[in-house]
Amino acid sequence: MVETLVGRADFEKEIKKSRFLAMALPVETEEAAMAFIRDVSYPDATHNCWAWKIGNRYRSDDAGEPGGTAGRPILQVIEAQGLDKVVVVVTRWFGGVKLGAGGLVRAYGGTAAECLRLAERVEVIERTRLKFHCPFSDLALVGSRLPALDAVVESEEFDATGAAYVVAVPVQQVEDVTHRLADMTSGRIMATEKED
Repeated sequence: MVETLVGRADFEKEIKKSRFLAMALPVETEEAAMAFIRDVSYPDATHNCWAWKIGNRYRSDDAGEPGGTAGRPILQVIEAQGLDKVVVVVTRWFGGVKLGAGGLVRAYGGTAAECLRLAERVEVIERTRLKFHCPFSDLALVGSRLPALDAVVESEEFDATGAAYVVAVPVQQVEDVTHRLADMTSGRIMATEKED
């Protein structure tokens, strides 16, 4: 089972006089991950190291720490805890005591791990996007039933005869949702999978 976070999580600890602050957030896109990194990075900190993982895409940055001692350990923690769609920033304020390469790996990885362990989680549900056009006569009915079908509305664009929808539904329920939309509208809605 793959999980992500429910919301933001923070964890702070002191290691040999250096202050470490881990901040984690669930994200859907690389742009959202990079925006969080920019937003929470402290200009007065010694280092703002980070990693994110979204599906099979991932990135990490040691932000001036010796190569492989910060970003990679943070990424390894995300993967080891079975998380996806997550970004973690670990900020360090240097306290005057050098930790050495092994100490840095333990400090960054350990702070990130504790932050993620304490965070509330939710299962990641793989979704497929469906598109369909809904006539005005069916809008109220379809709009009220979509939440019960676990269909997340991604877009709704109105035109002269109704609205064009794109919804994300759990992969296992694509066929069921397609049939239900057709049944509840007497065949007026024919949903098809949307190609990206």
